[in-house]
Amino acid sequence: MAQVNGPSLLTGPPPPPYTTVTNSRPRLPAPVLPIGFRAMKVRNSLKSLAGRHRANRLVRRRGRLYVINKVNPRFKARQG
Repeated sequence: MAQVNGPSLLTGPPPPPYTTVTNSRPRLPAPVLPIGFRAMKVRNSLKSLAGRHRANRLVRRRGRLYVINKVNPRFKARQG
């Protein structure tokens, strides 16, 4: 076996076989949504979603692109 110049990586005590992360925060439970509430879809492209209903409108708000539909809110979507 060849000799390695410099400090050896194996000089300290061996690491434990399984390490656990002790500084992780506990997970919060999922939020409870009201009955009848529909979450907004998030898509990379809204071109196909905008054509699904005649009342869909593409709007730009705060630098994001949204599909809104006041007749049928299930078509709500956001790009990105």
